[in-house]
Amino acid sequence: MESLAQFRHWFDSHRERIKQDYFQFLRYRSVSADPAYKEEMHACAKWLKEYLSQGGFHAETIPTPGYPLVYAEDLSAGGKTLLIYGHYDVQPVDPVELWKSDPFEPTERDGQVYARGAVDDKGQIFYAVLAAIATKQIRGKLPINLKFCIEGEEESSSVGLSKALDGLRKKLKADYLLVPDFDQFDRTTPAISLGCRGLVGLEVTLRGSKRDLHSGMYGGVAYNPNRALVELLAQLWDEKGRVQVSGFYDEVVDAKAENFDASSASEEEGILAFGGEKGRSLHETKCLRPTLELNGICGGYAGAGIKTVIPSQAMAKITCRLVPNQDPEKIGREIGAFLKKRATPGMEVTVQIHPGGARAFRSDPSSKLARAISTAAEEVCGKPCKRLLCGGSIPIVPELIAASGAEMVGMGYGLAGDEIHAPNEHFDMQRLEKGFLTVARGMELL
Repeated sequence: MESLAQFRHWFDSHRERIKQDYFQFLRYRSVSADPAYKEEMHACAKWLKEYLSQGGFHAETIPTPGYPLVYAEDLSAGGKTLLIYGHYDVQPVDPVELWKSDPFEPTERDGQVYARGAVDDKGQIFYAVLAAIATKQIRGKLPINLKFCIEGEEESSSVGLSKALDGLRKKLKADYLLVPDFDQFDRTTPAISLGCRGLVGLEVTLRGSKRDLHSGMYGGVAYNPNRALVELLAQLWDEKGRVQVSGFYDEVVDAKAENFDASSASEEEGILAFGGEKGRSLHETKCLRPTLELNGICGGYAGAGIKTVIPSQAMAKITCRLVPNQDPEKIGREIGAFLKKRATPGMEVTVQIHPGGARAFRSDPSSKLARAISTAAEEVCGKPCKRLLCGGSIPIVPELIAASGAEMVGMGYGLAGDEIHAPNEHFDMQRLEKGFLTVARGMELL
């Protein structure tokens, strides 16, 4: 374990500077979904590019139709090439009143660092950058050619990078693709992730009148769009939890989980009732089966007290997590057709399918990259590394795999209780160090 000892010593020797730099990265309000943060987005990209340059990489910011891509490389090793993907943008902080401290002023409480992006994905891509810089300083050179692809729109569908990929194929060509944007198995057990579900999102709007109506004058006369919407949405599933949209399961293979480990449901989330298809295990439901979820419903008045109104329209936001072989565009079209066909007669129905859908993907559990990162994680944590499938989606990853020609593995030290995407997101320096050590050792094993 001499190699790990050297990396641990480097981290300990630079601990205070590492924390300062990590906190500075977190202070940038890099919310890609909100145009109000445009200047902060560009400032964050510039800071990251300069940080990589100072670390000994040829680094640049590459314009895209959206926010810039931070690209860096060191190809002095010759031979195989590792591409590391991550993102510097973060989720919006709403509802801000639920944060116990400023989401863009990192704050330590009980050993945890609280800030938006603390883990997703600033903390995780930061430890990968640190691992590369430390390796160059300790060894004098990298053991493998290395490229970084760090984008600014992962939290808003990666539209800019997706549109720029055709022109970046040569630059992103690699043998291995590592994505440090995932979770560990539990607080003491490491894991690699070998696949994600795909994604498609849409909105459906039902309009029943030109304007809101007085419920005393028109109640019982005008069909209420809220009522029409909930009646329509209720038809999406049968009593066994199966989606009733035509063709939804046509390409779904009844996959088994022998090659993957199942993590238990998190009690921290306080789930009171479980959904999914009856007869399916929690692991199947979470990772191996497609889903259709209602992410938001609105219509009429929802403020304090009562407003006696029949709303002119009602709307629902829907997303589906997809499994291998399912086509996001096809699924979106089939759901749209289902909703239009079954809506209350007379209602004006509008269905909008969101851009940025993604296919599911799977990686080879026996690939060289999977073996290297698993071994490194086991050495760092002192426990066998689990192999997981992720129920979530990283839409750009399948496109990156195709563009780079690389075999992909996900890794990470996030936990279900880190409040990712929620108020009070947090990470800790101990897990940041574990990520740093795993990436550094993994590069040596490749």
